[in-house]
Amino acid sequence: MKLCNLLFSLLLLGCVTLGYSATDPNDLKILLDFQKGLENPELLRWPADGDDPCGPPLWPHVFCSDGRVTQIQVQSMGLKGPLPQNFNQLSKLYNIGLQRNNFTGKLPTFKGLSELEFAFLDYNNFDTIPSDFFVGLSSIRVLALDSNPLNESTGWSLPSELADSVQLTNLSASSSNLAGSLPDFLGSMQSLSNLRLSYNRLSGEIPASFGKSLMSTLLLNNQEGGGMSGPIDVIASMTSLSQLWLHGNSFTGTIPENIGDLSLLRDLNLNGNKLVGLVPQSLADMPLDNLDLNNNQLMGPVPKFKAGKVSCESNPFCQSKPGVECAPEVNALLDFLGGVNYPSILTSQWSGNDPCQGSWLGLNCDSNSKVSVINLLRHNLTGTLSPSIARLDSLIEIDLGGNNIKGTIPSNFTNLNSLRLLDVSGNNLGPPLPKFRNSVKLVVDGNPLLDGGNQTHQPPSSAGSPPAVSFTPPENPPRGSAPPSPSTMPFSPPSPTSISNTNKKTKLVIVGGILAGSLLAIVLIALSLYGCFKKRKETSNLPSSIVVHPRDPSDPENIVKIAFSNNTIRSLSTQTGISSVSNTSNLTENSSLVESGNVVISVQVLRKATDNFAQKNQLGSGGFGIVYKGELEDGTKIAVKRMEAGVMGSKAVDEFQAEIAVLSKVRHRHLVSLLGYSIEGNERLLVYEYMPQGALSMHLFHWKKLNLEPLSWMRRLSIALDVARGVEYLHSLARQTFIHRDLKSSNILLGDDFHAKVSDFGLVKLAPDREQSVATRLAGTFGYLAPEYAVMGKITTKADVFSYGVVLMELLTGLTALDEERPEESRYLAEWFWRIKSSKEKLMAAIDPALNVNDETFESISSIAELAGHCTSRDPNHRPDMGHAVNVLVPLVEKWKPVNDESEDFYGIDYSQPLPEMLKVWQDADSTGLSYTSLSDSKGSIPARPAGFAESFTSADGR
Repeated sequence: MKLCNLLFSLLLLGCVTLGYSATDPNDLKILLDFQKGLENPELLRWPADGDDPCGPPLWPHVFCSDGRVTQIQVQSMGLKGPLPQNFNQLSKLYNIGLQRNNFTGKLPTFKGLSELEFAFLDYNNFDTIPSDFFVGLSSIRVLALDSNPLNESTGWSLPSELADSVQLTNLSASSSNLAGSLPDFLGSMQSLSNLRLSYNRLSGEIPASFGKSLMSTLLLNNQEGGGMSGPIDVIASMTSLSQLWLHGNSFTGTIPENIGDLSLLRDLNLNGNKLVGLVPQSLADMPLDNLDLNNNQLMGPVPKFKAGKVSCESNPFCQSKPGVECAPEVNALLDFLGGVNYPSILTSQWSGNDPCQGSWLGLNCDSNSKVSVINLLRHNLTGTLSPSIARLDSLIEIDLGGNNIKGTIPSNFTNLNSLRLLDVSGNNLGPPLPKFRNSVKLVVDGNPLLDGGNQTHQPPSSAGSPPAVSFTPPENPPRGSAPPSPSTMPFSPPSPTSISNTNKKTKLVIVGGILAGSLLAIVLIALSLYGCFKKRKETSNLPSSIVVHPRDPSDPENIVKIAFSNNTIRSLSTQTGISSVSNTSNLTENSSLVESGNVVISVQVLRKATDNFAQKNQLGSGGFGIVYKGELEDGTKIAVKRMEAGVMGSKAVDEFQAEIAVLSKVRHRHLVSLLGYSIEGNERLLVYEYMPQGALSMHLFHWKKLNLEPLSWMRRLSIALDVARGVEYLHSLARQTFIHRDLKSSNILLGDDFHAKVSDFGLVKLAPDREQSVATRLAGTFGYLAPEYAVMGKITTKADVFSYGVVLMELLTGLTALDEERPEESRYLAEWFWRIKSSKEKLMAAIDPALNVNDETFESISSIAELAGHCTSRDPNHRPDMGHAVNVLVPLVEKWKPVNDESEDFYGIDYSQPLPEMLKVWQDADSTGLSYTSLSDSKGSIPARPAGFAESFTSADGR
């Protein structure tokens, strides 16, 4: 009996022990691993010999149910160290609070934690997030990952598995290196109420699916690298929003008119974007607590806002006082802007309340301060024409050719009584075509919907008589616009004999070679001597069409004389400006003045060369005006940039002066030469060498349309080397350091031999120090701009290196640097190319289809792809200098082979003679001063060294 009682007692004790339910051994092991990994585990105050976290008593910060750990709450304790990677084996965990500590290392996967509802992991130092972290989080409601340097080098994105977390209400991952575009499924998660993703690397547009979301808080502000982009129209459908932060991005377009439908919205921040257009009245009427519209391109009047706190500075509003309307002309022009979708090239410059004051691009005004000319030729305008233009009753010229405008010509345009020219050629306009007066020249060529797209209405005029009204050519679009159209003007170098019919040149080349051996020394000397002898006539006897190159451009005392039509000469120092005036009454109207190697050509000469700037000679748009092809009396072909002071704003004046100043100081065979210029009355003209093959962009992007042959790979390599040498000269071989600031394929011109020259020096910046950055206003072309320049406005030579890298990508792919019509992932060439360049398959697929690629070709393509990647590195310190680019390209282009020539005599040199004797012959010839002709006929003799021999090795010309 006693034995039975003992057995019963033991059994009862065992049952009591089992009912007490000790902690699951696996849960215990994970907690002990967690404790051991910490640098300061004492802060947990867990018992040193404890083996039962679920107690009693419970371990501090641990909560259990039926022997399983359900919560760990250690927030803000200062804990340091990693988490055990088997953390997801706490399968009953439903709430974890690790926030505001110093946990480090890889974040363990949460895969399979199907009962987890709350996870606070924010404000730590986790550096990696596993790819399967979100798998199986079917019950998660709140997830916070903010302020962790996750995947810092590559970034990370929200995976599709998160879409299965249908109960998620709060997702917060600000400052966590989240990259890429927002996934569509976020907008379809009906439980998601708060989405906070600020300070990341997000890009792309807000998905359309967000329009059906029930979010009350959406924070997408301050994304790195330019941030998110595209329109914000979708937000007007997010009627549950109470807080919306989109500031610090690159959102474009207008603020949606129906934004007033967001009746619950109280906090709206759109600061620091690229939003354009008028502020909707519905937004002004919203009773917001906070409204920030700063630093956009919002235009028109400042409305009277009903918000409690409003900030809207740094926008080009027409008025500063709320409720005051714009001037009628400004309203009409803003309506025009709205019709053509507010192009950034115009919204950035059309500011204020008077279009005749300031720099309103493409506009010209008459003596009554009324807009008389709208000239926006080839500005990539889209959209439709606004009838509001008819309210500008002083208009005499409207030139909108070469754009992509659709719709019809408003019928009320016929009410413009002063109108003489309406050019809408090269658009997509359709019928009906309004009936204009006979005095209006109507040009509608190139509009396919208008009767075949070939109509030009020309008012009658007397044969041989000039038109009644002459129009001022427009100011060229500033940098920042899209690359020029295929009609960009071609330039071409003049032939050597056309430079001057009074010049005589003698060329002398001495070639030798040296071979050395330990027993037998065979020495060959290679010497190249170039002598140029010019016989210059007196200035007053020079022919009217003379064009010569400048002298050594590094001479700081260069003085040029400029001929004015009022018989005066102004001596202009390239360093100090105009310094003196003298009389020129003895000059004819065709005179040209030459001093210090610089040429001023009279306007009359250039009028004759271009057939009075005839439209048939128009080549396209230049740096500040129209470019014409011309031919001088001696046959020299030239390209002439023309503008008139009435059209040219201060910016264009600066570029005009900059081109003269820079091209007077630099001279290189891969930089387009300035042959002369003219300043007479209102005329400002620059004369360049003519490059017959035009811009590189024509041969890369428009060769089919222009019936050209595609560039071969070797020709592209040669062009890349030419450009690299030209830019290397600007950066490091000239006596001063110059930064081009607008290097792009449309500014690279090709000669008959397809050798390339860099052109357009209106934006060149002189750098005081080769390494020091220069603070300057933003200029250049989007798609080619280096990130640090676009963001900070400070520039070094490495900004040109970035642009050069983009040009290399264009040569490789045949794609433009920026194309809004391409898919979003490849819209920005540099960004897309970076993602695919390391994959052979993707790189092969990206190569221009016009290239025939074989294994040998692909090897050099890979080298250029690698160079392009280095040149476009995000960090300018990681980009090479242009000398490195030259060194990479030279062995790919210049595969030298010796000439098989068995003759022993070349230019009268006997190479079989010992070296001392050869040198003695040369020295004797040099001392006699004999001419080249007399020496070249003598066996064993070499030509005398011409005057200027030493200078030929120290000239400003580079490679």
